[in-house]
Amino acid sequence: MMKSHKPLLSAFAVGALMFAGTLIAQDVPPPPAPAMPAAPATSPVPAAPMPPAEPMPSSAPAAPMPSSEPMPAPAAGAAGQTSYQTPQGEVVVRSVPAPAPTIGPAPAFEQLSGGGKSITADQAVAYPPLANDFIHADSNRNGTVSKTEYANWTKQL
Repeated sequence: MMKSHKPLLSAFAVGALMFAGTLIAQDVPPPPAPAMPAAPATSPVPAAPMPPAEPMPSSAPAAPMPSSEPMPAPAAGAAGQTSYQTPQGEVVVRSVPAPAPTIGPAPAFEQLSGGGKSITADQAVAYPPLANDFIHADSNRNGTVSKTEYANWTKQL
């Protein structure tokens, strides 16, 4: 009786495709641009000289090009600020955390519930911290926040 070679052929095909993929994915330089055909020797209109190209203004500083030279150590500056010298000039990086948002005191339960016995998700939108934390404030997971649940939630603020 003859054994099937299907698993061996499948493994060989997968290996060949993976090898071909690595060859295709390698970083190769793009092919050179095709050469422009030479203009005919008897051109009826002489070509006008092109004006020199002006550099385009940039609103953002150019990113430094990678080089094989090690970058110098950053210059020490103010807190949260560092300066780097690059071939294009000095780059200043300012990195400070955003200020914490300030929220007012939690409104009264009656104000959010509209005089009802509980606060729904739609009513919680009136106080963004509660709307953001609604699923945690609703400890019994019934879809509403009772007065007791609201009192427990406000203690955690």
